[in-house]
Amino acid sequence: MTRIAALLRVERPLIMGIVNITPDSFSDGGKFLTPTAAVDHALSMISAGADIIDIGGESTRPGAQPVTVAEELDRVMPVIQQLRQKSDAAISIDTSKPEVMAAAAGEKVDLINDVRALQNPGAI
Repeated sequence: MTRIAALLRVERPLIMGIVNITPDSFSDGGKFLTPTAAVDHALSMISAGADIIDIGGESTRPGAQPVTVAEELDRVMPVIQQLRQKSDAAISIDTSKPEVMAAAAGEKVDLINDVRALQNPGAI
């Protein structure tokens, strides 16, 4: 059974841990900017009971500056790859960029978390 199939057989609320790899995140203030710090934080949340780890590389807070596709990929892909090697927890990519979605899907993320509801051209 895949990770997602297992998660869909929900018998209890699931917990999603958030890892923002951004210097301007509203929730953590840029504490996890390196892949090592981000993966360690994710593993800590998994140990504390998180079922899903949501990884984001671009802040969506009001007034945040957009980042390029390349910059977002540089932020999230090493974290996804390293976390996948160290844990079998479900991984979610938090992005609205189709290129980031595709790259993350290539690393077998389990969910796509898109605050723009797949409305950007190419997202679907």
